[in-house]
Amino acid sequence: MLGKSDATPMIAVSDVDRARRFYEETLGLKTKDEWGEGFTLESGDTLVNVYRSEFAGTNKATALNFDVDDIEEEVATLKDKGVFFEKYDLPGLEPRGDLYVGEGMKTAWFKDPDGNILSLIEEA
Repeated sequence: MLGKSDATPMIAVSDVDRARRFYEETLGLKTKDEWGEGFTLESGDTLVNVYRSEFAGTNKATALNFDVDDIEEEVATLKDKGVFFEKYDLPGLEPRGDLYVGEGMKTAWFKDPDGNILSLIEEA
């Protein structure tokens, strides 16, 4: 069944060129492939498809997580590039500046230019 298949995240955007600049220049991902009205990015061993859609940014949940080793460093680097971090009130997570700390993990949320919610996660 599907448990043996690779899965690929799909991120809907309204402007493919703007999204490519954000994901490549701001986040440091590399484009692997281009197709139709979209492109495929590499993030570690994960492939992420980004495509044009009229429904871009309508998901109100986290669309993509990045597992990081040093969340404080990543947050500082992204803030230097103009990324704004989101504030949420979630049970079990204690806000500490731009970070939220829970049992065995730290996380931080930000949005891409279309409002897709992305996050950083550092596990203890």
